[in-house]
Amino acid sequence: MDKVKTGNIVGRKSYGKDIIFIVTKIIEKENIAILKGVYERIEADSPISDLELIEEKVLAKKIEDDSEKLEHQIIDFKRQTKEKKLTGKILHLDGDRKYSYKSYMYYKKSKLNSVVKNIPEYRQPKEVYKLLFFYNPDILIITGHDGMLNKESNYYNIDNYRNSKYFIEAVKEARRYEREYFKSLVIFAGACQSYYEALISAGANFASSPSRILIDFIEPLIVAKKVAVTNNEKYLTIDDIYKELKNGKGGISGIGAYGKAQKILL
Repeated sequence: MDKVKTGNIVGRKSYGKDIIFIVTKIIEKENIAILKGVYERIEADSPISDLELIEEKVLAKKIEDDSEKLEHQIIDFKRQTKEKKLTGKILHLDGDRKYSYKSYMYYKKSKLNSVVKNIPEYRQPKEVYKLLFFYNPDILIITGHDGMLNKESNYYNIDNYRNSKYFIEAVKEARRYEREYFKSLVIFAGACQSYYEALISAGANFASSPSRILIDFIEPLIVAKKVAVTNNEKYLTIDDIYKELKNGKGGISGIGAYGKAQKILL
């Protein structure tokens, strides 16, 4: 097999290549590769010997399927939003540059009022307050990559999660901003296998991942869209959203929130 390099698209042989990753870093001394999911919001590490390059035709098929899924989401959304309304404004912080761009394009094609910022997970707690002040959104999406270090136990140990602590601190900072400026935010936070209970306790309305499973990159966008276009007199629960999510309530759940759209009087 060709030597695995940074930037390669790979799968883990021991997991049946169930997830497609990009290699973001090689730790030569330990023969370890640091990985990020190409389609799922997960971060992991792996022995280099366990990695196998993904064939171009497999990747091309996955890209085609992903593009079709996005287009169907946008078409369905446009069919559902014929009523004249002012939709809620979205501020989306994403730790992944590629997903930031894909999210931007999704919101743009859906004609949603949004701002997307590519900010590494560890910097999100430091940046979120001033971004909220500057952009004054109705909806805040905090996401990127995450993952459990030990998937068999330690569900309730924050040190067992790669980036959940940063998402949690960012949520707390957002709620501090909300209190100080008398705002009303709807917050989604988390990524693959994130510490769901702690995110909700910190103040998120919706979060991942109750069952510590992978979530698709588009799932936080679906939550953002649903809140943005739902009229502000309707209280939105996960029951109104989960059928549109690939992984249902196991991937995303929450306490709910009022929509952020306002009817336009003609």
